[in-house]
Amino acid sequence: MCAGYGLELRGPTSTTGERVGVLAFVPGRDDDQLELVRRWLDEQHGEAKITGRNARNLNPIIRHGETGPVAELAWWWLHVGGQPAKFNAFNSRSDRLLASWREPFQHRALAPASWYVEKGVRFELPGGEPFGIAAITAPTAEEALTSYSIVTREAVADAARVHNRMPLVLPASLHDEWLDPARQGDASLVDRAVRASEELSAALVAAGPVAGAPKAAAPDPQPTLF
Repeated sequence: MCAGYGLELRGPTSTTGERVGVLAFVPGRDDDQLELVRRWLDEQHGEAKITGRNARNLNPIIRHGETGPVAELAWWWLHVGGQPAKFNAFNSRSDRLLASWREPFQHRALAPASWYVEKGVRFELPGGEPFGIAAITAPTAEEALTSYSIVTREAVADAARVHNRMPLVLPASLHDEWLDPARQGDASLVDRAVRASEELSAALVAAGPVAGAPKAAAPDPQPTLF
């Protein structure tokens, strides 16, 4: 399970309108969209945290809006019937999307990231490049507020040494299809997403333990639902 990920803006900020680092994931050239992500980076120090009932931190996701992809802040813990699920719903297994999350699977998003943490170990691409984590969404009881869960897949390469699951990281070539509301969430999409994620998933490397985190444990012997 992945209970922590985040964004890091590396390199100089462009003054020519070019998107740098994680801001390249912000769709279009809407200043409001850029400001939303920049403000979140400043306020949360680029760290996405699971949303609680009292600690109402929200994290940026990218969804398909009326005129194309849009960035918004969302609740990281999928809601059921408009309320936070009473069971762990911050991760959802790729192989259970149709069995457990058929409806949210029809409303997909991307969680922009440049690193994630599993059992105290930080994983990132060798150059620190940003990537998109597959997510599914559901409405909350509050108007215009979305909840989400990040999708996980079977771990490979470095990640498999720490845990048997890892985030489903999608290459840019699959972003439009994943976000397309007209694309049915079915077995073929699950298969395409997992297959397309192979290269990026294998490229993620352990960048070292997170400061103050406990030593990584061996992978769980049996996979869980989430």
